[in-house]
Amino acid sequence: MTQITPIHQETHLHVLRLLEINPQMNQRDLAAALGVSLGKTNFCLKALMDKGLLKVQNFQSNKRKLAYAYFLTPAGIAEKTTLAGRFLKRKIEEYELLRAEIEMLQQETSPNAASAHPNP
Repeated sequence: MTQITPIHQETHLHVLRLLEINPQMNQRDLAAALGVSLGKTNFCLKALMDKGLLKVQNFQSNKRKLAYAYFLTPAGIAEKTTLAGRFLKRKIEEYELLRAEIEMLQQETSPNAASAHPNP
């Protein structure tokens, strides 16, 4: 079984979160919300369904001939929680690195730093 990249994990998390809130979201709206192509959205949905994380239900509608609803399976809910934990951990690490870099830049640009290293 291949490991998915952090980027794919983030996309899967976003899809699962969006569909949990709105199971009847169509693929075009989902693609727009994700900022990706319709093809990539379709590929992602199929991957999540193949893993058993989503199930699709089609139903007749008065306005449209056929509509779909995507529901998270119990495994999908568990995976969303796991992905959210990984995402949070990665973002905290990024935050800590960025905070350290900001502190370093603040020290380098402070008035005291300039007087400590006079130009010859």
